[in-house]
Amino acid sequence: MQRLTLAGGIPEAFRNSVVALGNFDGFHLGHQAVVGRAVARAAHEGRPAIVATFDPHPVRFFRPDTPPFRLTSLNQRQELFAAAGADACLLFGFDQALAATSADAFVRLLRRDIGAAAVVTGEDFTFGARRGGNAGFLREVGARIGLAAEAVGPVALAGEPVSSSRIRRALGQGDTATATRLLTRAFAIRGTVQHGDKRGRELGYPTANLALDDYQRPAYGIYAVRVRLPSGEEKAGVASLGIRPTFEPPVELLETYVFDWSGDLYGQEIEVALHHFLRPEQKFDDLDSLVAQMREDEAEARRLLLP
Repeated sequence: MQRLTLAGGIPEAFRNSVVALGNFDGFHLGHQAVVGRAVARAAHEGRPAIVATFDPHPVRFFRPDTPPFRLTSLNQRQELFAAAGADACLLFGFDQALAATSADAFVRLLRRDIGAAAVVTGEDFTFGARRGGNAGFLREVGARIGLAAEAVGPVALAGEPVSSSRIRRALGQGDTATATRLLTRAFAIRGTVQHGDKRGRELGYPTANLALDDYQRPAYGIYAVRVRLPSGEEKAGVASLGIRPTFEPPVELLETYVFDWSGDLYGQEIEVALHHFLRPEQKFDDLDSLVAQMREDEAEARRLLLP
């Protein structure tokens, strides 16, 4: 999938497109409905389908001290857009200039600079300086300049609208089952494997360590996970996510022991998907107790993930 920017210009092949517009962090069921409608409309009209997203997230721009909350990295989102059938991803770099752009000017930008023929958003989507635009405004202004606009209603699950905040709440409670249902896949952290203090190796459990960076912090604890290796192979494993309270000083990490695999992953990118929350993290009085618990955690993760 091609990644487009306004600065780079929109190639002629992607003009007269149907654009799905939103933040799409997490690309959950509700986001999938918006993008799915745009892809379907594009196919029906014989147009390219583009998903337009923002990075950094507007919340991060306006409130830089907000605790980490991202559900997906930009690369993860782009891959999900491609899997949903989109032809390209359009990245709006959210900066002071974009934040100051009026809602009217932004709608005209969609038509003039991107060449959009139609735009699909969620019903609750807002845009423009001081959130001056919404789905109704987009339809009204778009109708005057030849830009069709439609809004997709919220998707509900278990009687409650699907939302990124609902997913974050579930993850914070260690409720991986709910998060997975809302996302339609397990929440996954992607990053570059870094060197650690080798404690896991000394205990018989060598781990691949990832920083959590800007990802939403799930409940600290032990998880049964699936790991996508650089080769694309997927392996089961067990992971500790938290600050390792048995050791000093506390260091926040995602430490993953990959089952039935050996090799050097340092400096390579992997993705760790959290499938089951096994238990909260805890502090042990001695290493023998810790290792005994690690063996129990491994056995439980194998039971849950392997036939």
